Amino acid sequence: MVGDAVPASLTGAKGDPARGRAIVTNRQNTCLLCHSGPFPEEKFQGTLGPDLKGTGARWSEGQLRLRLIDAARLNADTIMPSYYRVEGLNRVAAGWRGKPVLSAEQIEDVVAFLSMLRD
Repeated sequence: MVGDAVPASLTGAKGDPARGRAIVTNRQNTCLLCHSGPFPEEKFQGTLGPDLKGTGARWSEGQLRLRLIDAARLNADTIMPSYYRVEGLNRVAAGWRGKPVLSAEQIEDVVAFLSMLRD
C-alpha cells in the first residue's frame, strides 16, 4: 500500500475488463446491492455506495484496487466488504473464513473494468 492505493497488480498482469464487468453485474458478488452504474439491463441497483459511473475518472487503478481489497483502510466505518483481505474480519460465515470473496485475478479484472468507466 502506498498512500491511498495499492499501485501494483496483485497478479503482475492487467485484468480483463469483460470478465470484470461480468463480476460487477453478477448479483452473487453483491456490487449492485449497494452501487448503481451504467448497466441499463440491471433493473435493481443500489444507492448506498457511490455510483460506479465515472470511477475510472475519479480514482486510479491503485486506488480502485485498495477499495476492493480493503475499503476499511480508507474509512474504518465503511459498510463495503473486504473482497480480498481475509484476516481480522468479524462475523464471517464459517464457509468463508480464510477465503477471499474474489481471487487476485478477479480483483484485477474488476479494476480493469472500473478503470474504463470514464464518463
